[in-house]
Amino acid sequence: MSMLSTLLSPLAGSVREVLAGKASGDSQILDQISTPVGEPGWFEPGDAVWTVHGSVATFLGGIRSLLLQSLHPLALAGVNRHSEYREDPFGRLQRTGAFIAITTYGSESAAEQAVSGIRRLHGRVNGTLDDGRSYSAGDSRLLMWVHIGLVDSMLAAYDRYGRSGEIDRDAYVADMAVVGRHMGVLDPPTTVSELNDILNGFRRELEYTDETEDMKRFILDPPLPAALKPGYNVLARAALDTLPPWVATVLRERPYGGPARTMRGLAADTSLRTLALALVKSPAQAAGEQRLGYVEGYV
Repeated sequence: MSMLSTLLSPLAGSVREVLAGKASGDSQILDQISTPVGEPGWFEPGDAVWTVHGSVATFLGGIRSLLLQSLHPLALAGVNRHSEYREDPFGRLQRTGAFIAITTYGSESAAEQAVSGIRRLHGRVNGTLDDGRSYSAGDSRLLMWVHIGLVDSMLAAYDRYGRSGEIDRDAYVADMAVVGRHMGVLDPPTTVSELNDILNGFRRELEYTDETEDMKRFILDPPLPAALKPGYNVLARAALDTLPPWVATVLRERPYGGPARTMRGLAADTSLRTLALALVKSPAQAAGEQRLGYVEGYV
């Protein structure tokens, strides 16, 4: 570990405690990813999804995807009425992160088990809005919305901030389509062009409601440890800046440009690069490499 990484270790510990529940970053998820030894997963080192999800840009992408999700009233109802994110925000964050980690870096059997667990939970998420519209987490349209929100957000974050290597953008969308199909998404996009077309096709379904306002406030100001709040605020503002102008308008955010936006972008990039130095490497990515024998000293 370099001297700089040592100096930044308190920051790394705080972030890992939020993400994994322990300052060390160790979790049962890493054990699942690292075994069984030699079993292939859906992806491998060198795949676009492996690179993107191993980067610190996922922090900003996660914020952005939640902001997008809040604009669909039916998807938002599923979150508001069937989860305890306000009572246990870190628990929900850890479960979401675990799902992404296992499906990206885990074995095929581990990924399939994770997907089965989520789909069982989705089977219990359904209801009716006050205006009579029904919703279900298993609805193919809502599954598509959540899927493209995550894919578009992770790709936008990686493109703009914290890049750790060149990727084929279409390949990332195609990689994520593998996960989407397992989750029940019908005909998920496999290219950036298809992704953009589907996102634009949701315009008429998006609304800014009181529930959207409440969710946006929570996303932009979550109950984080004091040491993490300044950096999080920088990333949250940058997440808003990466939204397409028409999405920002629906979210009631003015898509500011000019020098102020440039400065916010530089601050976000600096924050993410500092975080990358502190964390050194994604523990989940390292566990996946170990399982496949890509780590020096692997037996």
